[in-house]
Amino acid sequence: MRHLLCMVSLALPLAAWAQTNTPQSAPQYRSLTEADAVRLGLARSDLSSLERGSVEVAEADALAAGLPPNPTLGYSRDGGRRGADATEQTWLIAQTFDVSGRRGLRREAAGVRVDVASVGNAQRRKEIAAEIRYRFHEVLLKQETISSTEAWTRRFARVEGIVDKLARSGEASGYDRRRLARERQTAQARLSVEQADLERAHERLAALIGTPGAPLAPVNGVLVPAGLPALDQALGGLERRPDLQALARRAEAADLDGRAASRGWVPDITVGVGPKYTDNGVGRDTSTVVTLSIPLPVFDRQQAGARRAIADALSARSEYALIRARAEGDLRGLHRQVERLSTAAADYRTRAVAGSAELLRIAEAAYQGGESTLLELLDAYRGALDAEITALDLEWKARQARIEYDLLTGSVTE
Repeated sequence: MRHLLCMVSLALPLAAWAQTNTPQSAPQYRSLTEADAVRLGLARSDLSSLERGSVEVAEADALAAGLPPNPTLGYSRDGGRRGADATEQTWLIAQTFDVSGRRGLRREAAGVRVDVASVGNAQRRKEIAAEIRYRFHEVLLKQETISSTEAWTRRFARVEGIVDKLARSGEASGYDRRRLARERQTAQARLSVEQADLERAHERLAALIGTPGAPLAPVNGVLVPAGLPALDQALGGLERRPDLQALARRAEAADLDGRAASRGWVPDITVGVGPKYTDNGVGRDTSTVVTLSIPLPVFDRQQAGARRAIADALSARSEYALIRARAEGDLRGLHRQVERLSTAAADYRTRAVAGSAELLRIAEAAYQGGESTLLELLDAYRGALDAEITALDLEWKARQARIEYDLLTGSVTE
């Protein structure tokens, strides 16, 4: 009943599964590993489109932040001031110039936010990978539970042989036969529940890796997690977590916005130039008009933008500190939890599960020798199954903690 011996296939042949997938994402697996599942899930085209869309939105904002304002074209006609036949026509093209450098700072801040979008995509991929790993090992748990339950139901053939042998010699009662039949029905019902749970887990995993409704190959893996790296190494790499990197870059972008807003007292200059045509009824005169306009920063000197940028930077840095402190505490706790649960699972399987075969042998001998009842024999069989289920539950809890630990450290797989 060890891990790699319990791959129960409830799916159609693998070739049929492969045909239901797109040609570029349908490798033929005899069994699905954790790495295969993560690779398929992260290779989905809709995920790539989502990532590309979020980055392109940020890139569009960066492009908009760096573009100067469009020039304006103006026309004026003035007639009658110098006589009934006198007219003046002026064409003027004007352009606003940024002499403070605010546009460059805002363009730089928008470029930093492109990096934030990319880092956000990396964080999303790690979260999706963690969910795929969780569902993968959920399927593995159900497979192993079914394997243990099927082994339990197969043992009833041995018990029936013992009961039949004793019945022929008049040493087994009719109650023993009826009680055995009811226990077999209970075992079949329990197996049906586990198979239904496995099918549900399969569908959840299939949806995550991009093959909803398609039968999956049996998963192949080990439920109990491998050894952890040193805690100091994990703590030292917290700054590389994508969510913390995003907060750090967000604060950097806010600082740049604040620097741009602090130059609000420097006005933009609008320069206009164009020809002026004067017709006084006797002759025409052409001249050049030059205009210069400067807004007076009396009321609005970008005070609100500066305060907003300062607040945004403060918020990002405070959130960074809070999340990092919490992550460090969670990481220490998860490190101990994974170690303890893995050790407990290994010890329990070595001591309790490994001794089940000897206990069953003793129980069978005692029943055949008339030293115990059928109920005591069945209790021994149920105890063997419960021991295996308890071991699987310990390993599953250790695996859950390990997946959460890897997500905190920014790892995709072990």
